Amino acid sequence: MPNIKSAKKRVLTNKRKEEENILVESRMKNSIKKLEKTVKEGNKEESEKLLNTTLKNIDKAHDVNIIHKNKVARLKSRLTKSVNNLK
Repeated sequence: MPNIKSAKKRVLTNKRKEEENILVESRMKNSIKKLEKTVKEGNKEESEKLLNTTLKNIDKAHDVNIIHKNKVARLKSRLTKSVNNLK
């Protein structure tokens, strides 16, 4: 445990940021899983609706530096491609 006052504050803020990052990351992963599930079922209308929210969640994760920009591009490309290939 740190002894200096500023180090103690830093421990608290790091913990708070970690909790926020976990929420953002889990929200992103859950939305990706939901989208992949609806694509697998072949539900085009719902997949298109979920695609927008999923892309927003992916962008949010990138904005808070949870995932790299190349991973963002790869995920967005794969997901939009899978939704567009539905009949």
